Amino acid sequence: MADVPALIVSDSAHAALPWGFMDQAHLKALFEQVRDGAIAVDDAVDRMRHMPFEDLGFAKVDHHRALRHGMPEVIFGKGKAPEHLLAIATKLLERSANLLSTRTEPRAAEMVLARFPEAEYHPLSCVLRVWRDRTVHGKGTIAVVCAGTSDIPVAEEAQLTCEIMGNEVDTIQDIGVAGIHRLMANRDRLHKARVAVVCAGMEGALPSAVGGLVGCPVIAVPTSIGYGASFNGLAALLGMLNSCASNVTVVNIDNGFGGGYVASLINRL
Repeated sequence: MADVPALIVSDSAHAALPWGFMDQAHLKALFEQVRDGAIAVDDAVDRMRHMPFEDLGFAKVDHHRALRHGMPEVIFGKGKAPEHLLAIATKLLERSANLLSTRTEPRAAEMVLARFPEAEYHPLSCVLRVWRDRTVHGKGTIAVVCAGTSDIPVAEEAQLTCEIMGNEVDTIQDIGVAGIHRLMANRDRLHKARVAVVCAGMEGALPSAVGGLVGCPVIAVPTSIGYGASFNGLAALLGMLNSCASNVTVVNIDNGFGGGYVASLINRL
């Protein structure tokens, strides 16, 4: 196939072009090579894994994130101009059924809701999502747990992330260790989970307690809730990093999205 572009013919030529380059001619040639048996299907998928992105000038929208991660690119909304967030969301929804935007400021959410009436805005966690494809991809249930009601915004961010990534979620709220009987009363629900996301502030003890009860991975999410010596979540973070429960791993302070994302990936394995 002498007329096949160099991008498709060899890996060295492929590397010479910038990531994200894939026009119709290259894509057609790749499909023809798959059809003719010159390239295996898995090799073709691998060559497309890092492209394309769409350059909006102020943002480069990664349309193949779902190919690599199983989830379209997620928008971090905090600090973004509302017009920019709307433009990114519009481009993503042209090629993706679902959209997730975390830490979305109210004005930006209003603009997206006006354009896409099916969108949902959750003001407690500041999560904006469009959830058209509700296919379940996870192989079990993810338990999203929080210690106190002040931790609910972070736990909600984790819950909404897990849901839009195609998981069954069991949300258990307000079972902190100050009333350990509340935790023990939910043992059966925790034992049914394939992964647990546990959000806690103050001293951050709840993930260790949960980790001691269950045999599944526990994703600990420290929250910035607590009095002065909690240092806006640093005490909880350090406590969780020092957990003696071997199944506990930790994400960043208030990062409910990160906890939910990792739990979703684990639940798909």
